[in-house]
Amino acid sequence: MEATPLWPVITVFVIAGCVKGVTGMGLPTVAMSLLGLWMPAAQAAALLVAPSLATNLSQCRGPHLRPLAARLWPGWVALAAVTALAPGIGSADLSSAANRWLGGVLVGYGLWGLWRPTLPDLSHTSRWAVALAGAATGLVTALTAVFVLPWVPYLQSLRLDKAAMVQALGLSFTVATLALALRLQTVWPPGWDSAPAWAATGAALAGAFAGLWLGERLRGRFDAATFQKALLLVFIALGTANLLRA
Repeated sequence: MEATPLWPVITVFVIAGCVKGVTGMGLPTVAMSLLGLWMPAAQAAALLVAPSLATNLSQCRGPHLRPLAARLWPGWVALAAVTALAPGIGSADLSSAANRWLGGVLVGYGLWGLWRPTLPDLSHTSRWAVALAGAATGLVTALTAVFVLPWVPYLQSLRLDKAAMVQALGLSFTVATLALALRLQTVWPPGWDSAPAWAATGAALAGAFAGLWLGERLRGRFDAATFQKALLLVFIALGTANLLRA
């Protein structure tokens, strides 16, 4: 891997970490949407793993681990298996389409968020439903390294309380990040064990934690609904930019 300029990487992860600090999620989505504008998908995904894992671990703590694991484990297994094994990032026949997939997912997520349809109550559905949602999310993750769709809407349809939802997101995103790391072991970008790559990873971690610290202090200083709407519009714009780049 050639030396990557560190200031753009730091800037991207400060922005992504800030979004996560304000909203509790969104770091991989923001980071991939920005990195994808100039960086190959496999390299961007490799940069994403350490910051995503490190910032999600604190969200895994809480009193709801056992009931969440009992309810969601089929989805986590399906998500991990499909992420690790499905065609996608690193596959020669799909590498040129990575930005197209990423752009489509970002535009779709932005439009869905702005539309905010009323979700059905799936709190009493069978394990087949959670496994299907996990498998679909794993496919999206394999193609784009973004794991919000359809998993986040599915979790919202379970009618979890706020604390359980935050913990469910942390646990699920940790599973998805570990599965993505496992996938990248087989398609690791050339030279990713070099000094420039470690420097870029360190810059990404530093930027993510700086942004997370900033976002947590900005939380509550502006209207949450307005911030979320603006963020969704940014996702649509970045998704369109990735589609044009593809």
